[in-house]
Amino acid sequence: MRCPFCGDDGTRVVDSRVSGEGREIRRRRECEECGRRFTTRERLEELLPKVVKHDERREEWSREKLEHSIQKACVKRPVSENALQLLVDRVERRLTEMGEAEVSTRVVGDCVLDELVALDHVAASRFASVFRSFKSAADYEAFFAGLPGPDGGEEPPG
Repeated sequence: MRCPFCGDDGTRVVDSRVSGEGREIRRRRECEECGRRFTTRERLEELLPKVVKHDERREEWSREKLEHSIQKACVKRPVSENALQLLVDRVERRLTEMGEAEVSTRVVGDCVLDELVALDHVAASRFASVFRSFKSAADYEAFFAGLPGPDGGEEPPG
C-alpha cells in the first residue's frame, strides 16, 4: 500500500478491525519511511447492478454518488457517519440480492427512502423532496402523513 503522504510503498499494518456488519476490514497503517499513519478499508467487491436513469442512460453503480446524496439529506441531523455507512451497506446488499443486471433509479431511491425513514424522518423528507420532485407543502404533508410512528399517520408494527 502506497503512503498518501510521501508516496513510499513500504507500509505496515498497525491494527485491523472488522466493520460494516462484517463486510469490511478497516486497517490502520503506518508508513515505514515518514512514520505517518493512515486508514484503509478493504471490502468484498460485489456485483452491483447498473443504474438505469430516467432518460434510459445506463451508469455503473457508484457508492460515492449514493453516499453524497444521503449526506446532503442528513446535513445538520443527528445521524452519525457510521449510521450512514451502514445504511449504504444495506441498500447495496438489497440491490445485490435482487440479482438483476440493471435497476432503475426509482428502485434505488425507494430502497434509500425506506432506510432513511427508519433512521431520521427529516432526512427522509429532504431526500424524498428531491427524489419525488415535491412541488408544494401538500407534498410534504402527504409524505409525513404516511410515515410510521408518532409523527406520521401509521402506527409502527409491533
